[in-house]
Amino acid sequence: MSQPVEIVLAANDAELALENKGTLRSIVTTMRPHQWVKNLFIFAPLLFGKKLTDPESIGYSVLAFIVFSFLASGLYIFNDWIDAEEDRAHPEKRYRPISSGALSIPAALFSMAFLVTTAFVIAGFIGIEFFSISALYFLLTLSYCLALKKIFIVDAMTISTGFVLRVVGGAIAVNVFASHWLIVCAFLLALFLAFTKRRQELLTLTTSAGNHRAVLNEYSVTYLGQVNNILIGAAIVCYALYTVAPETIDKFGTDKLIYGTIFVIYGMLRYMRLIDDPKNGGNPSKMLLKDKALMLTVFGWGIYNAIVLNHVEITTWFGKAFES
Repeated sequence: MSQPVEIVLAANDAELALENKGTLRSIVTTMRPHQWVKNLFIFAPLLFGKKLTDPESIGYSVLAFIVFSFLASGLYIFNDWIDAEEDRAHPEKRYRPISSGALSIPAALFSMAFLVTTAFVIAGFIGIEFFSISALYFLLTLSYCLALKKIFIVDAMTISTGFVLRVVGGAIAVNVFASHWLIVCAFLLALFLAFTKRRQELLTLTTSAGNHRAVLNEYSVTYLGQVNNILIGAAIVCYALYTVAPETIDKFGTDKLIYGTIFVIYGMLRYMRLIDDPKNGGNPSKMLLKDKALMLTVFGWGIYNAIVLNHVEITTWFGKAFES
């Protein structure tokens, strides 16, 4: 088992970097755009709904992605505001613009209001059902920021439910049905990522973990390791069963999706290896963006499924394009 490792940052370098940031750059930093990677879940219904060749559906998916990204960024700003005091006890988070004082509270709250308002305007344009899912996501995440993140196990399950709402929202945006299999797979994967992050926080913060986040006192590295072993197995099996379920084969007219499971297995095992080193942190978004093998695995999975699910449609689409 990996030994607890404290992350020590160069304080002078970090403070100097913050001093050199203007208000706009501080706002963008607090928005955490790298976390928008999580909203790629929104495009799953576009892929499995066989609408990759429909420009209108692609457009609505992109708008849905923007809505959830803006809502998430607005809520990140709100969370940093209410957690500023606790973040000052964290070796990395104490350098965030709000907790460090680089970004003023009025500027932060104005940015949050702008992002959330813009998101709901776009959501209303997409449709009332999508607006309702977006509002539910906003209220759920807001409840997480205020209270649910302090409750053992419920904190991780709330995060996972947010991922499910992304999938449902993506399905509504392109007018397709999100299957129960897809929802369960998304929930299990998100739960695995949430508990993994808790484990990394324990390894990184060691004995001071509870000072930063009280709920961490309820967890242990051993417990979270066992939970993640269960979840990774459940997620892989669930996905494999989804690909060969009779309704899936009837819907897509193929049983070849099962072979894409190899990408899922490799990706999750690769991720587990990466988080075995506490220095890598427990942020799946950053890890995906900086680990080439993990990124290629996600692209490979997407491309494989796109080919299997849309081979006929893509061939027909290109044929019509050349005819015109």
